[in-house]
Amino acid sequence: MTTPSRPLPVLAAALVLAGAGPAAAIDWAVGVEGGYSDMTNAPKSAKAIFDGSSGGSTAGGFIRFGLGQSFFVEAHGRQFQRTGERVFVADAGSEVFRLGHPLKIRLIPVYGVIGYRFGQNTHFAPYVTVGLGATSYREESNVAGLVETFSATKVSGHGALGVDYLAGPVRFGVEVGYSTVPSTIGQEGVSKVYGEKDVGGLTVLARLAFGSRAP
Repeated sequence: MTTPSRPLPVLAAALVLAGAGPAAAIDWAVGVEGGYSDMTNAPKSAKAIFDGSSGGSTAGGFIRFGLGQSFFVEAHGRQFQRTGERVFVADAGSEVFRLGHPLKIRLIPVYGVIGYRFGQNTHFAPYVTVGLGATSYREESNVAGLVETFSATKVSGHGALGVDYLAGPVRFGVEVGYSTVPSTIGQEGVSKVYGEKDVGGLTVLARLAFGSRAP
């Protein structure tokens, strides 16, 4: 009676797995991003509250998965937060009176996009993305020790143009994006006076990611 030879099946299985390895490789990346966010869609309200400026710094992270050679999907989460001051404006053409009460604005967009990447065989990879998500908006003010808050979460739309530089597992990139978050403000206060309801706008981001790209 002969003893079955185990090395042969093991070797065969190893060859199958080795052959399937490259085909099963996944295009993925995890990264951080940060830069400047501007409330372009409500500039008068933002400039009144922030004393002449309509934006500030933002930071967050993302995860990315490739879909073939050109398409990919990404999930993003970022935060913008800045403290300004309560103001009074009689009408849209009147002078802005600062009231001396701190007002903190916080925006947290969480969204997903689908993108298309150009230049697959080069180190530089321009891309375009479009997607949807939800943006959390919160105001918090302190008026003579009394803290008042207002918050809302709205559906938001997002689009961006960018370019990545691929250096092995590391990716460096820059991105210019635009978002719209309609019907978030405008019910009261300075935003009602100016008739501004959308807290979205432009973002300019630097990106750093680590991942693996399928052949």
